[in-house]
Amino acid sequence: MTQFYDARGNIYGVVSPRQVREAGIDLPASAQEAALSRALWSGQAIETFCQWPDAIRPAGAKHHRSDGLLIGPFQSSPPFDLLIVNTDGTLAERSGNGLTIFSQALLEQALMPKEGAPLQVHHDKQDAPSPVPTSVKPAEVAGVQGFWLDLGQPGFGPAAVGALGVEPVSFNCVEVNRIEPLAKLDPAWAHSQFVRIGNPHCVTLVSEEAALPSNEQMLESPLTDNLTAIAYATPVGAGQPCPAGVNLQWAMRAGDQRIVARVFERGEGPTESSGTSASAVASAAWRVGWVSSGEVQVVMPGGTAPILLEEQDGELIGVRLFGTAHQTKR
Repeated sequence: MTQFYDARGNIYGVVSPRQVREAGIDLPASAQEAALSRALWSGQAIETFCQWPDAIRPAGAKHHRSDGLLIGPFQSSPPFDLLIVNTDGTLAERSGNGLTIFSQALLEQALMPKEGAPLQVHHDKQDAPSPVPTSVKPAEVAGVQGFWLDLGQPGFGPAAVGALGVEPVSFNCVEVNRIEPLAKLDPAWAHSQFVRIGNPHCVTLVSEEAALPSNEQMLESPLTDNLTAIAYATPVGAGQPCPAGVNLQWAMRAGDQRIVARVFERGEGPTESSGTSASAVASAAWRVGWVSSGEVQVVMPGGTAPILLEEQDGELIGVRLFGTAHQTKR
């Protein structure tokens, strides 16, 4: 039985490798082998563990009960290997909310040490190293129990995400990029900052709330088809400007150290929230001078993500994300 968890409106199912194999799916013994052979088993795993039973599927709900599937741990002590499976069967390099959920599952299984543990996400992307490590530590913020995720140092610019054929433009006296397919959809979407924080992101900077697309709008054609073509790699999308795909965000400055954001993920589409997207948004906002180092609040439809930015000698050297998760019935 799949156990589902909610982290700021982002829903993931969590299953062990043993559960996957008991369902008749030929999952290899190691996370590394499983990642390299994911085309042989991932689609079956999503349909087995994340598809709505017809009897309980709510009217108007997405085809799947969750935004993805977490498979792990592959061992009983740290470091813990896991796989993050998108609902289209592809693997993600990192998910802040997914890792928060996985940490909560480890805590409930009495596997998470008090001092925290390293998590290692295995994937099959050719443009990023695997596994992608994240240090996780249980913590309490404002009376809320959760976890700090150390996401490391972000990279900026087209080369960081493998973007091709993009035009440099100026925003707040900082060089960003114009993504022609986005700018054609809306002239207000003409300034984008690429960020890699374990996985690739394209943060489009807007000045007015009306330029932020709602999740409902992003689910409607033709917008959803156009965004899919930009965000998803081939064959689902066009892989432009990033052949491996890229997560899309829209960000607006909403006050001191506060940014409002929307998210369209490769492999999933519009989501209520995303931890790595929030971290990318905060990093992009820092680079264009919207926020300074320290705590930044990123507000998404599913909730607000606290981000800690660490700066040294004018360089952003570290990003940490606080998250909390709870079990939910689906």
